[in-house]
Amino acid sequence: MMGTLVMKFGGTSVGNAERFAAVAGIIARAEGTTPVVVVSAMSGTTSDLIDGARAAAEGDHGQYRAIKANLLSRHMNVVDALLGDGPEWKQLAEYVRDQFEGYELLCNSIATLGELTVRGTDAVASIGEEVSSHILAAILRARGIRAKAVSATTLVRTDDHYGSANPDMAATRHLVATNLRPLLEEATLPVVTGYIGATEQGVTTTLGRGGSDFSAAILGACLDADEVWIWTDVDGILSADPKLVPEARTLRELSYAEAEELAYFGADVLDPKTVAPLGARGIPLRILNSFAPDSPGTLIVPEPDPDRTVMPAIISTEGLCLIGVSGNGRGWSLEMASRALRCLANAGVGVLMFSQSFSERSLNLVVRRQDQKHSVNALKKEFDRDLALGLFSHIGTQEEVASISVVGMSNDPDAAIAPRAFAALGKLGLRVIAVAQPASAHSISFVISERDLGRAVPFIHRELGL
Repeated sequence: MMGTLVMKFGGTSVGNAERFAAVAGIIARAEGTTPVVVVSAMSGTTSDLIDGARAAAEGDHGQYRAIKANLLSRHMNVVDALLGDGPEWKQLAEYVRDQFEGYELLCNSIATLGELTVRGTDAVASIGEEVSSHILAAILRARGIRAKAVSATTLVRTDDHYGSANPDMAATRHLVATNLRPLLEEATLPVVTGYIGATEQGVTTTLGRGGSDFSAAILGACLDADEVWIWTDVDGILSADPKLVPEARTLRELSYAEAEELAYFGADVLDPKTVAPLGARGIPLRILNSFAPDSPGTLIVPEPDPDRTVMPAIISTEGLCLIGVSGNGRGWSLEMASRALRCLANAGVGVLMFSQSFSERSLNLVVRRQDQKHSVNALKKEFDRDLALGLFSHIGTQEEVASISVVGMSNDPDAAIAPRAFAALGKLGLRVIAVAQPASAHSISFVISERDLGRAVPFIHRELGL
């Protein structure tokens, strides 16, 4: 019989009332275990919360108030649909309304300041997980399961690197023993907020994009869990995005190192930081599909079966944009790239890839499209004096792009995959905007126009014989 089991449910798994109900059913089936649930915000919520805060910083009161109203409506629809006029409804409805009223007050303050700091962004972004955990806990209680919402601010101790905080594992282990383990001993099911933590001073932090996976791994390691299960919306880690390649195959078993590499290159179902805490303690990790809970998914273990089927994987990411920074020759140096990257880091923007051309005196940066406007504004503010002096000729969005990473497994005899992937794109005749490759030939990443993604991924998949 399995002991402690940490189950994390992502945003699409709790995207609406139907999905919350399905997740409650999955949790109820975890008989014979001591479950700990980690939950993300409803799909799209975190991005909306941050967009509203950015609008507030720009003085757009209408936008952040509209976002608040829409988010409140979405969450109340779930509360009304699943709890009706039951005993849980009134208290939960008040809590949800209070949280989004608090969000509007935060945005009012941001608008008054005319600035959104990374610390402020973390305060705003944490609201989605707090609300989700309370909704799910109430649904479970209504089904007769003794459940309690637990804020990870009382469990996960971090530094003050807002936007991508680092956990203090020793302090976190102590907090978990003090604040979480007693709930398990009294047979209470904790529903913990993913993605967030707090500094020693109690200031809310976030663990970075995809941080709910990391939260589950941190708690799993601190509890010495038997396994950690990440519930998502696909059948584990696949050879390609099934929306682009319907025949994509599930990679049934991976080593920690293989999973970490795939996550690093952008596999959406797993955050790269998730693997290390579990690998250090030898805790198995499963990637499962909450839409098809009986599917075996992907198992990640220290030593996979040597007779397993090994194949490369194609990781594609859409919804990106290419931002160009162009100089006119005078004063252009490597320091310009350093300033740009530091500027975006301070603005809480993750740069997925960048390239610099000294001959053309330009810098290209790939960011997520939702960060496009914020990134351009931050860069223009950083280089305001340089633009005024004529040292820069242009800062702005060049085009909407996508990335494709082809990753060969470490023990695959055909793991030197880069030349084959490059040849496949060459056959298709697509323009490659940027290329990145590590020292080995086991993987390669391309940036292409987003409109070409639907052709490129299936073609590469076929050309590689997947």
